[in-house]
Amino acid sequence: MTRSATVLVVSTRAAAGVYEDRTGPVISAWLRERGFEVTLEVTPDAEVGETLARLLAEHPSVLLTTGGTGVSPDDRTPEATRALLDAELPGIAEEVRRRGTAVTPTAVLSRAFAGVAGRTLVMNLPGSSGGVRDGLAVLDGILDHAIAQIAGAGDHGAR
Repeated sequence: MTRSATVLVVSTRAAAGVYEDRTGPVISAWLRERGFEVTLEVTPDAEVGETLARLLAEHPSVLLTTGGTGVSPDDRTPEATRALLDAELPGIAEEVRRRGTAVTPTAVLSRAFAGVAGRTLVMNLPGSSGGVRDGLAVLDGILDHAIAQIAGAGDHGAR
């Protein structure tokens, strides 16, 4: 069975072609290495809510965003994400921030969320390459287990 994943780059400048996003392809490649069929989309910050809702309606196993998680006036990804979640997974976002602040003190400014929307694992990653690396490192150890649990698997990893 092919697993599906969607990567959403949230960047007004990348959507307008002002610069080439480098984080979306990194996330997409990481997911493909783990057996996912990946769709990559770029959206302006102002349209993140509508785009997230549309992409979630396609029911991917995983939806990862990159960008729009900071404190600038245009950053809306966390609010748009939270509005669509059925359950939050705060430990994931907290661990990404913890790892990031060990290297870059400004990582603590990330307002990213992780959670479940329907049967989709949703996670916001920062728009920086370092933040993406931190986020993917956190997901690496839990992704398959989280997807299985969201799908209703009965094995909770008991020891």
